[in-house]
Amino acid sequence: MRGAIMAALAASLAAGPAAGFDYWLLALSWSPSWCAEADGAPEQCAPGRDLDFVLHGLWPQYEDGWPEYCEADAAPPSRRETAAMADIMGSGGLAWHTWKKHGSCAEMAAADYFALSRFAFGMVSRPRVPARTTPASVEKALLAANPDLGAESVVVTCRDGLLREVRICLDRNLSPRACGADVVRDDCRPDRALSAPPAP
Repeated sequence: MRGAIMAALAASLAAGPAAGFDYWLLALSWSPSWCAEADGAPEQCAPGRDLDFVLHGLWPQYEDGWPEYCEADAAPPSRRETAAMADIMGSGGLAWHTWKKHGSCAEMAAADYFALSRFAFGMVSRPRVPARTTPASVEKALLAANPDLGAESVVVTCRDGLLREVRICLDRNLSPRACGADVVRDDCRPDRALSAPPAP
C-alpha cells in the first residue's frame, strides 16, 4: 500500500501546477448532518456505523475555481476499488461519484488517486465534536489536534444550521497551504452550529 501511495504522490508532484490544477482540497463531511437529511437508509447511515467525519474527497483545485468531470486518460475505478473506500467514505457510491467529478481531473490512475486520498485522510487527526458547538470551536479543535495546520488552511462549512464539512487545503506535496478565496464558509452562524440534529 505504501508503494501505491508514494507512486500517487510522485505522479501528483511530477504533473506540477501547470499541468492542470494548483492544489488539493481535502473535504471531510460530518456524517450525522448528512444522515439527518438522507432519504431512505443509505449505507453510510446504517445502524451501528456511527460515523463522524468521513472523506468526501480529495479535490483538485485552481487558485480560482476547480476542474470537474474531466475526460481522463485513466480507466475508471472498478466496483471493487470504490467499495474498498466505504470504510472512510461511507459508501462505494460516494467514492464513485468523487472519482467521476473530481478524481478524473487528478491526472493519475484511479487506484493511485484512492491511495493518495486515503493517505491524506489518515494524515489528519479528527477531533470529537459535541452536539452543540460553533464553527470557531470546531476549527480551534482541529488546529489543536493538528499543529502543522494553520487557520488559513482550514474552512468550516454549514448549511441549515448544521455543521457540514471541514475543508483543508494542501499543496501538491500534501503540505498545508492557504485556501483560495472560493473555498468559502457557507451559512455558518458565528455563535452556534449543531453538529447533530436535535432530538425529535
